[in-house]
Amino acid sequence: MSISIQKSDDGKEITIKIDGRFDFGSHHDFRDAYRGATESGTIFSLDMSDTDYMDSSALGMILLLKEYSSTLSGDIKIINVNSEIKNILKIANFDKLFSVS
Repeated sequence: MSISIQKSDDGKEITIKIDGRFDFGSHHDFRDAYRGATESGTIFSLDMSDTDYMDSSALGMILLLKEYSSTLSGDIKIINVNSEIKNILKIANFDKLFSVS
């Protein structure tokens, strides 16, 4: 598992890429990936193109990101999900909370 971050030049868009397993072992790295954002209206994109597993703790971490982004009047997009991850997000009704593509 690894998490990488890419910020736009103006700091208003942060892409968090999750490679491999997205589970409780990712908690600290995932939190550190977004915690430094301070720009109002920041958009967080979770790139899951290389995510091959996620569990309920990952869903909880996404909800914590949602809380954080709301303090910035920001938004979250979950992008590049494979069919298995998309199914997990749909079962958890995350497709109703977030843009999932």
